[in-house]
Amino acid sequence: MGQAKTLTERELKRVLEYIAAHRHSARNRAMVLLTYYAGLRVSEVAALKYSDVVAADSTIKAEFQLAPEQVKGGHARTVFVSEKLRKELAAYVKTLKRRDQEQLALFRTQKRDGFSSNTLCQHFHWLYKRAGVEGASSHSGRRSFLTNLASKGVGVRVLAALAGHRNIATTMVYIDAGDDQKRRAVDLI
Repeated sequence: MGQAKTLTERELKRVLEYIAAHRHSARNRAMVLLTYYAGLRVSEVAALKYSDVVAADSTIKAEFQLAPEQVKGGHARTVFVSEKLRKELAAYVKTLKRRDQEQLALFRTQKRDGFSSNTLCQHFHWLYKRAGVEGASSHSGRRSFLTNLASKGVGVRVLAALAGHRNIATTMVYIDAGDDQKRRAVDLI
């Protein structure tokens, strides 16, 4: 299997419209947007605890730490949360029934258990497939996050840090160079 598809804004909108029309829409929207707006891996989304993202005063943290056991490669990292994503997460948190959830999984299945990495990977596969976005996978949001930032001029070292990559060569594999980027690049001459 090849690289995960990089999502266009139109494809993301299609996925979010599909999600809005089905059960668990707030949860599914928040999970997809964590990958798209913060570059989290699906395994990291599955490992999130309520207390990782929600501060003691019930606001969404502007940044949070992923512990080594929550991250591929076992190296802790900080996740920076944009204002746009904080609003999305706040909307999701408002839908949660219980408020004594500090150590509970942020995202839970219908059975009230946290998702496993594999279950969430499959869940994303079906969300994209049912929304009609061919070639998308659980890694599409993460790849789109890095590609979008690269197209806006963010340097590869910053991208690697945001992605939690220890080697910039790993980050480079995620970045697509579209025709629009190539046109803008040659116009710089």
